[in-house]
Amino acid sequence: MRVVDTERQVLDRICRIHPKFRPVWQSLSKPEQLALALYFLPHRSSRPELRPTRPRLVKWYCPFADQAVFPSGHRYCLNVYAGCGHACRYCYAAAYEPADPAPKARFEKLLRLDMEDLERFDVPPAPIHLSNSTDPFQPLEVRLRHTLAALEAIQAHRRRFSTVVILTKNPRLAAGDSYLALLRDLAASSRDRAPAAAGAAAPGLVVEVSLAFWREECRTAYDPGAPGIEDRIEGCRLLAGAGIPLVLRIDPLFPRRPSPGDDAHPWPAGWPEPQTGEDLEQLVWLAREIGASHVVYSPLRVVRPRYPSLAVDQQALLSICRAAAGTERLPFRAGSWRLPDELAGTQLVQPFLSICRRLGVRAKFCRQNLVETR
Repeated sequence: MRVVDTERQVLDRICRIHPKFRPVWQSLSKPEQLALALYFLPHRSSRPELRPTRPRLVKWYCPFADQAVFPSGHRYCLNVYAGCGHACRYCYAAAYEPADPAPKARFEKLLRLDMEDLERFDVPPAPIHLSNSTDPFQPLEVRLRHTLAALEAIQAHRRRFSTVVILTKNPRLAAGDSYLALLRDLAASSRDRAPAAAGAAAPGLVVEVSLAFWREECRTAYDPGAPGIEDRIEGCRLLAGAGIPLVLRIDPLFPRRPSPGDDAHPWPAGWPEPQTGEDLEQLVWLAREIGASHVVYSPLRVVRPRYPSLAVDQQALLSICRAAAGTERLPFRAGSWRLPDELAGTQLVQPFLSICRRLGVRAKFCRQNLVETR
């Protein structure tokens, strides 16, 4: 039998929330504060400061972020699998996810327990993201159907979630018969919405398709385990034709090859130039064709992997960044190397935004895309 905490015990936990997470609680009513504390905070910890750690699978979106700086707020992330079979060379999750993809033990039972707690504690609705670290439609899904089970559970508890966001490189699987009717229902479901979104006619579900390359040789080099470009384009068209709201993630933006004759920082041998200006234009045209509400972008960053030594592909990505930076040193912050901000803006972001403006496609930086999802 579960022990029911007294209101005084819960209020004590709220007073002990680590300062970086307090902004989320401060804007809420007392009943909402209590509900979030019961769901997200450990119930028996004696530590003087508490962090959101308690849920089994349906977790706090970004457990490392200071909410005053990165206002992701009260929202959920459900990473259906551990690790990802797509093995993308530039994946930021390589810093903390296992290299080999695997199912999560007792997935359906733990998911049911989390959903029961959301109901039991009467947690207010918030967005849920599948997934911010691993693809929910990676090859494991064909055999295990854990993403299908997760979507069915979300639909069964629909009023606990505002927007459902699915991030994938495999839209064709998402467009399959087992999923399509469910995606339609989730997109159309009536639900309790946050006040900011209530009058905005925001969709109940959006599928964000990641497609950073236009040439197959680049996809093979940098996205070796992910579906091919034509396969992803076909999946986007199928979802768009079925009325599923879409976002195209042209993410990350890669540095360009230095000008011919510049031998100071040579491009690594055997690695094709990931994105030309023409490639980016074709990708933005695709976003327009499929009716994507917007595109998402961010400059490339090369993460320090979970294990100390850099793999050959990560060394190549660093070489690409160094070639683009010339004599400037690459800054290292938040666990990753990246281009200097001014250089990233002039070489990567501004040319991309110019293409989007010319073609009439709205573009959002990745953080903006997150915090505007309600």
